[in-house]
Amino acid sequence: MSLLIRPKVAQELEELVRGNLREIQDFPEPGVLFRDITPLLANGPAFRRLTTLLARLVGDDVDAVAGLESRGFVLAAPLANALEVGMLTVRKAGKLPGPVLGVDYALEYGTARMEIRPDSVHEGDRVLIIDDVLATGGTARAAIELVEKAGGVVAGVMVLLELEELKGREKLEGYEVHSILKF
Repeated sequence: MSLLIRPKVAQELEELVRGNLREIQDFPEPGVLFRDITPLLANGPAFRRLTTLLARLVGDDVDAVAGLESRGFVLAAPLANALEVGMLTVRKAGKLPGPVLGVDYALEYGTARMEIRPDSVHEGDRVLIIDDVLATGGTARAAIELVEKAGGVVAGVMVLLELEELKGREKLEGYEVHSILKF
Protein backbone atom coordinates (compact mmCIF):
# COMPACT_ATOMS: atom_id res chain seq x y z
CA MET A 1 0.00 0.00 0.00
CA SER A 2 1.43 3.35 -0.93
CA LEU A 3 -0.40 6.20 0.73
CA LEU A 4 1.91 8.91 -0.55
CA ILE A 5 0.86 8.62 -4.19
CA ARG A 6 -2.13 10.87 -3.53
CA PRO A 7 -0.49 14.13 -2.39
CA LYS A 8 -3.58 16.31 -2.99
CA VAL A 9 -5.64 14.06 -0.72
CA ALA A 10 -2.88 14.07 1.91
CA GLN A 11 -2.73 17.88 1.80
CA GLU A 12 -6.49 18.25 2.22
CA LEU A 13 -6.41 15.78 5.12
CA GLU A 14 -3.67 17.80 6.80
CA GLU A 15 -5.66 21.02 6.47
CA LEU A 16 -8.85 19.35 7.71
CA VAL A 17 -7.24 17.83 10.79
CA ARG A 18 -5.24 20.98 11.62
CA GLY A 19 -8.35 23.14 11.23
CA ASN A 20 -10.35 21.01 13.66
CA LEU A 21 -7.68 20.38 16.29
CA ARG A 22 -7.74 21.96 19.74
CA GLU A 23 -4.58 22.43 21.79
CA ILE A 24 -4.85 22.31 25.57
CA GLN A 25 -1.85 23.46 27.62
CA ASP A 26 -0.93 21.58 30.82
CA PHE A 27 -3.17 18.55 30.21
CA PRO A 28 -3.11 15.89 31.55
CA GLU A 29 -0.27 17.35 33.62
CA PRO A 30 1.79 20.55 33.76
CA GLY A 31 4.15 21.01 30.83
CA VAL A 32 2.18 18.83 28.42
CA LEU A 33 0.51 20.29 25.33
CA PHE A 34 -2.43 18.00 24.57
CA ARG A 35 -3.71 17.92 21.01
CA ASP A 36 -7.40 17.10 21.10
CA ILE A 37 -9.21 15.59 18.09
CA THR A 38 -12.68 15.69 19.69
CA PRO A 39 -13.62 18.91 17.82
CA LEU A 40 -12.95 17.05 14.56
CA LEU A 41 -15.08 14.11 15.67
CA ALA A 42 -17.87 16.42 16.87
CA ASN A 43 -18.03 18.32 13.57
CA GLY A 44 -20.28 16.07 11.46
CA PRO A 45 -19.34 17.41 8.00
CA ALA A 46 -15.62 17.47 8.88
CA PHE A 47 -15.71 13.95 10.29
CA ARG A 48 -17.50 12.68 7.20
CA ARG A 49 -14.95 14.43 4.98
CA LEU A 50 -12.14 12.91 7.05
CA THR A 51 -13.55 9.43 6.44
CA THR A 52 -13.99 10.10 2.72
CA LEU A 53 -10.44 11.39 2.34
CA LEU A 54 -8.92 8.55 4.36
CA ALA A 55 -10.76 6.06 2.14
CA ARG A 56 -9.42 7.81 -0.99
CA LEU A 57 -5.91 7.78 0.46
CA VAL A 58 -6.07 4.06 1.28
CA GLY A 59 -7.82 3.00 -1.92
CA ASP A 60 -8.78 -0.62 -2.36
CA ASP A 61 -5.53 -2.14 -1.12
CA VAL A 62 -6.81 -3.50 2.22
CA ASP A 63 -9.07 -6.33 3.35
CA ALA A 64 -9.66 -5.01 6.88
CA VAL A 65 -9.05 -1.99 9.10
CA ALA A 66 -7.82 -2.56 12.67
CA GLY A 67 -8.67 0.15 15.18
CA LEU A 68 -6.65 0.48 18.39
CA GLU A 69 -8.53 1.03 21.62
CA SER A 70 -10.12 3.43 22.02
CA ARG A 71 -10.03 6.41 19.66
CA GLY A 72 -8.72 4.17 16.90
CA PHE A 73 -12.15 2.49 16.97
CA VAL A 74 -13.80 5.82 16.17
CA LEU A 75 -11.61 6.17 13.08
CA ALA A 76 -11.57 2.53 12.00
CA ALA A 77 -15.32 1.85 11.95
CA PRO A 78 -16.36 4.54 9.45
CA LEU A 79 -13.23 3.95 7.36
CA ALA A 80 -13.90 0.21 7.14
CA ASN A 81 -17.50 1.00 6.23
CA ALA A 82 -16.42 3.40 3.48
CA LEU A 83 -13.98 0.81 2.13
CA GLU A 84 -16.58 -1.97 2.47
CA VAL A 85 -14.18 -4.14 4.47
CA GLY A 86 -14.22 -5.57 7.97
CA MET A 87 -13.20 -3.68 11.09
CA LEU A 88 -10.98 -5.41 13.64
CA THR A 89 -10.77 -4.34 17.27
CA VAL A 90 -7.38 -4.40 18.99
CA ARG A 91 -8.25 -4.10 22.65
CA LYS A 92 -6.63 -3.72 26.04
CA ALA A 93 -6.27 -6.93 28.04
CA GLY A 94 -9.42 -8.60 29.32
CA LYS A 95 -11.90 -6.73 27.08
CA LEU A 96 -12.53 -9.44 24.46
CA PRO A 97 -14.20 -12.79 25.05
CA GLY A 98 -11.77 -15.66 24.43
CA PRO A 99 -9.96 -17.11 22.76
CA VAL A 100 -7.60 -14.20 22.13
CA LEU A 101 -4.06 -13.59 21.02
CA GLY A 102 -2.13 -11.18 23.22
CA VAL A 103 1.07 -9.16 23.12
CA ASP A 104 2.69 -7.39 26.05
CA TYR A 105 4.48 -4.11 25.43
CA ALA A 106 6.55 -1.73 27.52
CA LEU A 107 5.22 1.44 29.08
CA GLU A 108 7.28 4.12 30.77
CA TYR A 109 6.68 2.34 34.11
CA GLY A 110 5.67 -1.27 33.58
CA THR A 111 3.89 -3.12 30.81
CA ALA A 112 0.48 -3.29 29.15
CA ARG A 113 -1.18 -5.87 26.95
CA MET A 114 -3.17 -5.66 23.71
CA GLU A 115 -5.36 -8.47 22.40
CA ILE A 116 -7.23 -9.51 19.27
CA ARG A 117 -9.59 -12.37 18.47
CA PRO A 118 -7.65 -14.60 16.07
CA ASP A 119 -10.81 -15.57 14.16
CA SER A 120 -11.33 -11.94 13.13
CA VAL A 121 -8.30 -12.08 10.82
CA HIS A 122 -8.26 -14.36 7.80
CA GLU A 123 -5.00 -15.86 6.56
CA GLY A 124 -3.32 -13.38 4.22
CA ASP A 125 -5.72 -10.49 4.93
CA ARG A 126 -4.07 -7.12 4.24
CA VAL A 127 -4.83 -5.09 7.36
CA LEU A 128 -4.47 -1.33 7.81
CA ILE A 129 -3.83 -0.39 11.45
CA ILE A 130 -5.26 2.99 12.46
CA ASP A 131 -5.10 5.10 15.61
CA ASP A 132 -5.39 8.73 16.57
CA VAL A 133 -1.82 9.30 17.83
CA LEU A 134 1.59 7.71 17.36
CA ALA A 135 3.63 8.51 20.45
CA THR A 136 6.09 5.88 21.70
CA GLY A 137 4.92 3.28 19.18
CA GLY A 138 4.18 0.59 21.78
CA THR A 139 0.52 0.03 20.97
CA ALA A 140 1.07 0.20 17.21
CA ARG A 141 3.93 -2.31 17.45
CA ALA A 142 1.76 -4.63 19.56
CA ALA A 143 -1.03 -4.37 16.97
CA ILE A 144 1.40 -5.26 14.18
CA GLU A 145 2.52 -8.34 16.08
CA LEU A 146 -1.09 -9.36 16.77
CA VAL A 147 -2.20 -9.02 13.15
CA GLU A 148 0.77 -11.08 12.00
CA LYS A 149 0.29 -13.73 14.72
CA ALA A 150 -3.31 -14.09 13.54
CA GLY A 151 -2.15 -14.69 9.95
CA GLY A 152 -2.71 -11.23 8.51
CA VAL A 153 -0.33 -9.00 6.59
CA VAL A 154 0.13 -5.43 7.81
CA ALA A 155 -0.65 -3.15 4.87
CA GLY A 156 0.43 -0.08 6.84
CA VAL A 157 -0.08 2.03 9.92
CA MET A 158 -2.02 5.29 9.77
CA VAL A 159 -2.40 7.92 12.49
CA LEU A 160 -3.86 11.39 12.57
CA LEU A 161 -1.09 12.83 14.77
CA GLU A 162 2.53 11.81 15.27
CA LEU A 163 4.58 13.12 18.20
CA GLU A 164 8.01 12.89 16.58
CA GLU A 165 10.05 13.67 19.71
CA LEU A 166 8.85 10.37 21.24
CA LYS A 167 10.37 8.39 18.32
CA GLY A 168 7.51 5.91 18.00
CA ARG A 169 8.18 5.46 14.29
CA GLU A 170 11.46 3.74 15.18
CA LYS A 171 9.51 0.81 16.68
CA LEU A 172 7.65 0.43 13.38
CA GLU A 173 10.70 0.18 11.13
CA GLY A 174 10.01 -1.93 8.07
CA TYR A 175 6.34 -0.93 7.93
CA GLU A 176 4.73 1.90 6.02
CA VAL A 177 3.64 4.56 8.49
CA HIS A 178 1.54 7.51 7.42
CA SER A 179 0.72 10.37 9.78
CA ILE A 180 -1.56 13.21 8.77
CA LEU A 181 0.17 15.76 11.04
CA LYS A 182 3.57 15.61 12.71
CA PHE A 183 4.50 17.59 15.81
